Amino acid sequence: MNQYNVTRIYPSDRNAICSVKELLATEDLQLDKNIDYIAGIYDDNHLIATGSLYCNSLRCFAIDKNYQGEALLNTLLTYLVNVQYERGNYHLFIYTKTSSAKYFKQLGFYEIATIPGMLAFLENKPNAFKSYINKLKKETELQNTISKTDIQGAIVMNANPFTLGHQYLIETAASQCDVLHLFIVSEDSSIVPYTVRKQLIQAGTKHIHNLVLHDCDSYMISNSTFPAYFQKDEQTVIRSQADLDITIFSKMADALHITKRFIGEEPFSSVTKIYNDIMIKTLKENNIDVIVIKRKEFNTVPISASAVRQLIKENNIDGIRELVPASTYDFFKSETAHSIIKRIQEADNVIHY
Repeated sequence: MNQYNVTRIYPSDRNAICSVKELLATEDLQLDKNIDYIAGIYDDNHLIATGSLYCNSLRCFAIDKNYQGEALLNTLLTYLVNVQYERGNYHLFIYTKTSSAKYFKQLGFYEIATIPGMLAFLENKPNAFKSYINKLKKETELQNTISKTDIQGAIVMNANPFTLGHQYLIETAASQCDVLHLFIVSEDSSIVPYTVRKQLIQAGTKHIHNLVLHDCDSYMISNSTFPAYFQKDEQTVIRSQADLDITIFSKMADALHITKRFIGEEPFSSVTKIYNDIMIKTLKENNIDVIVIKRKEFNTVPISASAVRQLIKENNIDGIRELVPASTYDFFKSETAHSIIKRIQEADNVIHY
């Protein structure tokens, strides 16, 4: 068996990137739009294996069919895991086709959830998801004394940033539950950083006493960074993300005895609307009621985070006063928000469809 070395491939190397795309195409894959490190293995000048990274995930693996049995996946995976460790990322995730999952399991990855015929979601720690579930339970026990007859509900929220619409959704849901679990999308890919989003949620909900806040950690990610390299079209990407998120959420709901999930009516985002339609159908099959709450409006227009970001982009900070809680408005008027305001104003587009 030959010994092969792994080489980093840079985006500026057009010939190498072309070779990566061609190799991925032989496996019916494409180069994902979210990539921050690409590696390859060559036999002379011929690319025979490739794999990539994005944040704490591994993705876009392909091996030349003529080199099966050469342990190239093991060599490539070991190299990329070491790169992640050097970055300080020790909890790693793989999204892959279901047909490829068995190979990663043989190399030390463990299944979190699988959507038959669509994708498998794996991590490199055998009991990490179980530990995460136990953490959710402890967070709940610390804040609430719960009986078996208590009605428990949930919301999953990004809040980019936190608006009066978000606050209204939480208040309305909390009024219909004994305990309301609010899962905050922890992925730091939104234009408003996670630490700020969480801070604004905490400030805007401190009056809601039956609310328990949870981080999603890496178990739920946004549609902007969901891997699409093994998906045929946008509809399939949306469906596979929805199915994966709902499968994971259902496991969390089962552990916490959650029987209701609350979502806001979606008049703007076509992607979110498709996602919500899938969620309503699937969760009902899992005996979880989905309650759609009409959006809070201002001047007959539903309040949205996109509208708030657009006003900030236009440097109309005073204009957001009627759309956000006082705590959010005060934050964006403070010096602390200057760097975030600059990011919003420099963004090409802040409206999400």
